[in-house]
Amino acid sequence: MLSFPLLACLLLCLLGGGGAAAVPAVIVFGDSSVDAGNNNQISTVLRSNFRPYGRDFYGGKPTGRFSNGRIPPDFISEAFGLRPFVPAYLDPQYNISDFATGVCFASAGTGFDNATSNVLNVIPLWKEVEYYKEYQNKLKAYAGETKANSIINEALYLVSLGTNDFLENYYTIPNTRSRYTVDQYQDFLVGLVEEFITSIYGLGARKISLTGLPPMGCLPLERSTNYVNGNGNECMEGYNLVALHFNEKLNGLVGKVNGKLSGIKVVFSNPYGIFMQMIKKPSQFGFEVASVACCATGMFEMGYMCDQLNPFTCTDANKYVFWDSFHPTQKASQIVATYLLKHSLREFL
Repeated sequence: MLSFPLLACLLLCLLGGGGAAAVPAVIVFGDSSVDAGNNNQISTVLRSNFRPYGRDFYGGKPTGRFSNGRIPPDFISEAFGLRPFVPAYLDPQYNISDFATGVCFASAGTGFDNATSNVLNVIPLWKEVEYYKEYQNKLKAYAGETKANSIINEALYLVSLGTNDFLENYYTIPNTRSRYTVDQYQDFLVGLVEEFITSIYGLGARKISLTGLPPMGCLPLERSTNYVNGNGNECMEGYNLVALHFNEKLNGLVGKVNGKLSGIKVVFSNPYGIFMQMIKKPSQFGFEVASVACCATGMFEMGYMCDQLNPFTCTDANKYVFWDSFHPTQKASQIVATYLLKHSLREFL
């Protein structure tokens, strides 16, 4: 595996060399795929601010990231010439001087649908936007209105959520399935995505990366469920087809909003293909295991079930695509981030 200094050097070369940062800040909305620790500060069982989470982060510190180390926004921030991690807005050890160059409003377990956030009592997306408004006021007081407006307009906005809307809501809550077919629910979500993008556009966001769904049927939790149900340890292809179809609709939405909202630039960042490559051909990326996760038995555990006392946790997470039953390892996140930087995110350089 490449060392992080070498990775940073390669990414800077890829992106056109060093010098001033390509954007003044990276601002993150989303779920556990990008949550840097906001859930630590709310009353929810969905937390990861304890070992072995974070054991490969700076200082071996568990931050609330659902990973053994860094997550994609951290690598993206570093590649754009900013800090090598994006701090959580609710983390009391950081303040507006830290958030001026990057801030994360994401909450593990949330979704575009407000009902999704209710499942595990996490921060709904509308509340993430309220925190963003609060942040803007603090930024204007800290940097002055002109400078703050420049940061807000020129920042790169990373938006990554949607998996929970299907796995924790649609396929878990009977009431949702009774109201919508899966295709109707996708259309409902796409409408919410458009409302969200229009909302943050109205608040000044102009450079937005909308992240698609991964092959969610290949998450170790879903493969384990498949096995328990007597269907073998293969991916749940029905879930993967839903992810592919939803991604197509998100891509169509990107074209729509780019044509409708003056001065906006939205790109569709699709992680599906690179994730599937790692899962199907792990050895090509230096992995040994893709069907189960590193933490605990690797089949069902995440959050509090993945703790320091579990004797089954692997010793080298770099051999695994997945850290827990729902989330990739730091190494896999690095690969996904590098892929996006070479493709969709090049638009912002």
